[in-house]
Amino acid sequence: MTLTDRELEDFRRLHPEQIGPYKIIRVLGEGGMGVVYEAAETEPVRRNVALKVVRAGLNSRDVRARFEAERQALALMDHAGIAKVLQAGETSAGEPYFAMELVKGLCLTDYCDAKRLSMNERLSIFVAVCRAVQHAHQKGVIHRDLKPSNVLVAEQDGKPQPKVIDFGIAKALGLRLTESTLVTYAGSTLGTAAYMSPEQAESSGLDVDTRTDIYSLGVILYELLVGRLPVDPSSQSIHAFLARLASGETNAPRPSTRFTGLGEHQAPIAHARRTNPEHLRRDLKGDVDWIVMKALDVDRSCRYETAVSMATDIERFLENRPVLARPHTALYRLRKFASRNRAGVAAASVAVVAVITGIVFAWTGMVRANRAEQIAASEAAAARQVSDFLVGLFKVSDPSEAAGNQLTARALLDSGARRSLAELRQQPALLGRMMHTIGSAYLGLGLYDDARRQLDQALSWRERSLGANDLAVAETELALGDALRSRGDMEAADRHYERALAIRQGALPADDPAVAKVFSSVASLRWKQGRTNDAETLYKRALAINERKLARDDPALAKNYAGLGVVYWAQQRFPEAEAMMRRSLAVEERRLGPDHPDLAALYNNLGGLYWSLERYADALALYSRTRAIYERTLDPMHPNMASVLNNIGEVHWKLGQHAEAEPLLRNALKIKEARLAPGDPAIAVTLNALAGTLRDAGRASESETAYKRALLIRQKALGSASPIVAETVVDYAKLLRGAGRGGEADALVAKHGPAR
Repeated sequence: MTLTDRELEDFRRLHPEQIGPYKIIRVLGEGGMGVVYEAAETEPVRRNVALKVVRAGLNSRDVRARFEAERQALALMDHAGIAKVLQAGETSAGEPYFAMELVKGLCLTDYCDAKRLSMNERLSIFVAVCRAVQHAHQKGVIHRDLKPSNVLVAEQDGKPQPKVIDFGIAKALGLRLTESTLVTYAGSTLGTAAYMSPEQAESSGLDVDTRTDIYSLGVILYELLVGRLPVDPSSQSIHAFLARLASGETNAPRPSTRFTGLGEHQAPIAHARRTNPEHLRRDLKGDVDWIVMKALDVDRSCRYETAVSMATDIERFLENRPVLARPHTALYRLRKFASRNRAGVAAASVAVVAVITGIVFAWTGMVRANRAEQIAASEAAAARQVSDFLVGLFKVSDPSEAAGNQLTARALLDSGARRSLAELRQQPALLGRMMHTIGSAYLGLGLYDDARRQLDQALSWRERSLGANDLAVAETELALGDALRSRGDMEAADRHYERALAIRQGALPADDPAVAKVFSSVASLRWKQGRTNDAETLYKRALAINERKLARDDPALAKNYAGLGVVYWAQQRFPEAEAMMRRSLAVEERRLGPDHPDLAALYNNLGGLYWSLERYADALALYSRTRAIYERTLDPMHPNMASVLNNIGEVHWKLGQHAEAEPLLRNALKIKEARLAPGDPAIAVTLNALAGTLRDAGRASESETAYKRALLIRQKALGSASPIVAETVVDYAKLLRGAGRGGEADALVAKHGPAR
């Protein structure tokens, strides 16, 4: 907006043009403390700052003392989440000022609403705020005026970075900030009422400690999630509100209860959190209610002791671990355990329950069709037996039955495998289904040998009880193929896929999605064998069926798009590869949201494509996102973890950061060698990258050893004509030429004949 001459004259009369080395640009805000300007520093460096001065007419002793306390408090702190103090001084009129880092961002609530951040995304930003406040507390400083407008969020490298500003009424703990530090005048109210703690609202405010900021954080979190304050001061006089607050009579409802009572306002609030009212209400209820209400406890001894303990509890919620804010019942611990192990325990338990439900429904339907009450009673007893089996599998509360309450997904599956064999042997069909489910869960955990053994037994029991051509047998044949392919036993995998396809094609229509599922698995095998043209054909056959038969958000479609994208990537058809990978991501993000663990592999693949295009920064961002998801959800020795560690190591190698690359690649190699077959080409991927890193770091002898191993594995698995083999030959030849062994390099290239 252009100022008129009169407005410009008024501005100049009210505000100086220059303060010290700072040229005033505009007013950012005015408040009880003073005026905040955006100003340009002209010397000794050129930069824009936030310049805070005491307003004319407010130069009283208490204001000046608080202002000096703020300057001193900020000078103590050095944290990415706290606005930095750059300089302090006095104006020509003797008014104190200080220059702060200029944060060009929105206040916390406005930023989250503008970006339509989900509840979990808001919680992640709030954790960073808690950690910034913790830093201040460790320096002996209480903020005492925490509110959304004092938390600005800017973006750095595309990621939100909250910064806490305005320690204007900070109180030092056991530390004399300045000679003129004043106690709060009796009866005066410092801070914004809506976010004020009960002890802060008392007349003296002398007995305030860091837990007053915990309460304020609780109010901020409440508003951030629900879109409303727990108690609104505007609903009554400020004096009545403060009196009730000081007496502890806040009667704040739980967040889920407050949201439920918002009626027609629920929909826009949920929309701003990228969900609907029903889902938001469900997400708030339970752990989030407990966390927020613990921070808002009127008895400060019942609040979180520190800001970091609040942050840690929120992180426990985000990681599906039991939160400390709520009582821990055995059922609650079990539910949390299952939620955070969705690749293992959740897969096992949910799948088993689904199997049982399916069996019960199928059997119930058969019973109704035959009108046989005796059979119904028999099958009901079987269902109870399976239910007892599951209860026993999860029971860990009795010390006589378990060493403790700390389960692992593998231990749970091992127990289930032993007990199913011992207790269900007289029911072979049910035993086969149970073993198939547990074997599939082992596969999800990356325990390929365990998966193969369990699935072999499942196949045997199913063939014995159902016949060799039953569709359930095909299901287990397909799972066995997946386990063997993942491990690197490609010939054995091919045999099981062939058998699964024959059964399904014999029993189902040619365009049934179950047939397409086999095409997709064989396509993945062909890609791993380096037969990319065959893989492309098979993925397209699967898509031709699934795009006609399945809903647009079906996960099978996303899997096909992702697989075809990887094939195009291997064929160096990079634009087509990116289009397919992004199409897959679009399907899964619509279905699951952007932070679901199932998206990790898609981010990893897209990162690999960007690596091939030498877009290393983009690749690293996606790899880092993948790694964070895997670290939350997978065993550290899972082969998928090896994949992303390998990829991050390759980025560091290409950036010349050899010291960072080597440990990542060696860790990836350790996992692969422990979990994969000795001749799996995935091992050669890491060996080749490690060899390149060592070569470029000047460690030729170690590099050559790794290249020889990589070449041997790739030749045996893929054949000499594979372009993947050519990659190792060319890289190895570069090492030899760099060592002055050009003749050997030429002989190597001639022998293996890399594609030109």
